[in-house]
Amino acid sequence: MGSISRRAVMLGGLGVAGAAVVGCSSQPPGVTAAPTSATPTPSGDTTPRWPLTGKPLTAGDDPKRIAVAVKAAATQKDPLNRGLNDADIVFVQCDAYHDSPTGESETRLVPVFHTTYAKQEASVRSMRPVDAPLLSPITGIIGSSGGTPWVLDYMAGFSDYLVTKWVDITVPGDAYVHDNSVASFRSVIAQPPLLAKLTKKFQDGPQQAYLPWASSDAEVSTASGQPAKSIAIPWMQRMTYEMKYTWDDKKGVYLRSQPWGKHVLRDGSRVTTDNVIVLFSETLEGRINHSGKITKGGAHAERIYKIINATGKFHYAHGGTYVSGTWAKGEVNEPFAFTLDDGSPLKVAPGRTFIELPTFASKVRFKG
Repeated sequence: MGSISRRAVMLGGLGVAGAAVVGCSSQPPGVTAAPTSATPTPSGDTTPRWPLTGKPLTAGDDPKRIAVAVKAAATQKDPLNRGLNDADIVFVQCDAYHDSPTGESETRLVPVFHTTYAKQEASVRSMRPVDAPLLSPITGIIGSSGGTPWVLDYMAGFSDYLVTKWVDITVPGDAYVHDNSVASFRSVIAQPPLLAKLTKKFQDGPQQAYLPWASSDAEVSTASGQPAKSIAIPWMQRMTYEMKYTWDDKKGVYLRSQPWGKHVLRDGSRVTTDNVIVLFSETLEGRINHSGKITKGGAHAERIYKIINATGKFHYAHGGTYVSGTWAKGEVNEPFAFTLDDGSPLKVAPGRTFIELPTFASKVRFKG
């Protein structure tokens, strides 16, 4: 990919008509450099922690390693995922293509590996505009199958925070390999340990905590939450395409399911998570043209989430209970801030977190 001038896109400034004017400069206006502390810690907590899981560092741990994200498939017709249970954070986002049985869009996954690199993750898919604000606070490299030209142009504008290393799916190489058991373009598999070696940037790892980690079990916000032994998250307007999580008391984790059944990895293991965050924002299907303007619809439209300089609602579940509140996010490289409905700050239990970003109108159901 050649040199491309950066275009600042303030997604939070999109109007009802779906357009915003953007300026061109050496870096997006108002975007500041990420903090440079070596071992991010929550405010008031002096315990050195892994920035993407909140778990305390132990002897021999070294958080100075690049974070690796992968754009991965999440449809019934795609190969089974491989390394999700090694991810620190997994984002679940709309893929924007109307190819589901109901004629509506399905989802894609973005696992982020830092404490542990999965050997492989499958199968790689293309980038979306929302990857910039979700991943820029982390800093790192993202593996994918590329994207439509205007999306590649947009993502290149955030090279201060992200390295985009995409693959020609017809000629895999470097950190990618073909799975010969799978036909067509869905056979291209990413290898996070090799992706980590494809850049010299961001080798000190994420320089800030992605979530507000609790320093003890008693501090976790869900300690006084409402019942959430099961969670159903409708993703589509018809509300029949649901992601589900079921709390397993014995294992102490949520078990994930997709619309067609249990979410199972290629090795037969069930996908699990310690935390579930459901984050709501306004969205539109549009594109960014060469003048730097975001417009609704158009050729090669993609789902654009309004999460830069914006606010919205969220739910957070852990341990079979949940709480709700409001999130706020500033510039592209700033992390989310979460405030509970009672005005107190959210405290998240250390561990793996799935962050679901369904339609704004999704009616999430919790059961005790």
